[in-house]
Amino acid sequence: MLIAIIILSLLNIALLIGVRNLLIKVEKYEDVTQDQTAYLQNISNIVNDSQKHLRNLDEKGVFQADDEVGYFFEQMKNVQKELNRYMLPENYGKKEE
Repeated sequence: MLIAIIILSLLNIALLIGVRNLLIKVEKYEDVTQDQTAYLQNISNIVNDSQKHLRNLDEKGVFQADDEVGYFFEQMKNVQKELNRYMLPENYGKKEE
């Protein structure tokens, strides 16, 4: 009976160490996920700001499509459209203005 208690106690200690190590790994991955989410949110904010700025410039008609700057502006609008496709999930489904 004493041998069974010793074996079960050692097994319990080994399992506790394993669970503790797994918990540490999970917490580390949660921290990485939070950092990446914050990074992506910052990028999302930058994309939203640039979208608003491009829209304002386009409404004012500052750039003409027939010169080099106008061509560059049109290309920037295309880049903006592509960036809008990769927004964070909370921005999916929003009406694109």
